[in-house]
Amino acid sequence: MSDNAPGSNVVVGIDGSKAALDATAWAVDEAIARDLPLRLVCVVGLGPEAGLSPNEIELDVQYAESVLRQAGAIIEETGKDVKVDTAILRGAPADVLLTESRGAELLCVGSSGIGAVARRLVGSTATTVAEEAACPVAIIRHCEPTSTRANRWIAVAVKASTDDEQVVLAAMREARLRHLPILAIGLWQNDFGFTPYDELDRLMQSWRQRFPDVHVHPVTTRSDLVKFLVEEDEPVAMVVVGTDEAARVAQLVGPHSHPILGHPQCSVLVVRS
Repeated sequence: MSDNAPGSNVVVGIDGSKAALDATAWAVDEAIARDLPLRLVCVVGLGPEAGLSPNEIELDVQYAESVLRQAGAIIEETGKDVKVDTAILRGAPADVLLTESRGAELLCVGSSGIGAVARRLVGSTATTVAEEAACPVAIIRHCEPTSTRANRWIAVAVKASTDDEQVVLAAMREARLRHLPILAIGLWQNDFGFTPYDELDRLMQSWRQRFPDVHVHPVTTRSDLVKFLVEEDEPVAMVVVGTDEAARVAQLVGPHSHPILGHPQCSVLVVRS
């Protein structure tokens, strides 16, 4: 999924939230597909240098051990064979996860939605790693059972240039892995190149040949990606974007008051290309 050298694991940021547990469950298939271990990382903050007492430090560690056990139980419930490593690390969550991304093939974090306090809370982790990580980043809103995912899409913006080939490739691989169809959105704007429907369909024919088991439905729009998702009511499970869209992850994931909540469980995969 990246032009970078493949990483040695699939990393999940664990903080005890349901969103992080959903990210854990989602990441199991990613690790298996890559034949890599799943690395669960819990960040407990700074230690004595932050003025914490030995008792407070011990409580931090106990909490981290507890949430890692919860994540481990989620993995066991899947019944899937995946190697799991765990780590309790100290530091600012975003900084630790960015460091982890240097040795990872994929970094997964959970998000329950980005609201008015996003830059202080979620924004300090999910949005920061989406913009700055050294590997692809998956921000998971919800991990649904396979039986309830019917008729949901993997959405990807397709532009006239070949610069975004890695983004489309990642979307096709994700669709195959999740047994979901692709909604290929041709962005018809001067900023993104001229992609009328016939050109979009031609571009997608080569991808259909490479992934004959993935259903691809092309659509074109004169809107940008976020506006299209806001205006359309197609059920989208995940949006796959490139680094040029990483700064807009907050919009894609959606604040609680944002109309994109028509896709309340829409996850985002940011691809390094």
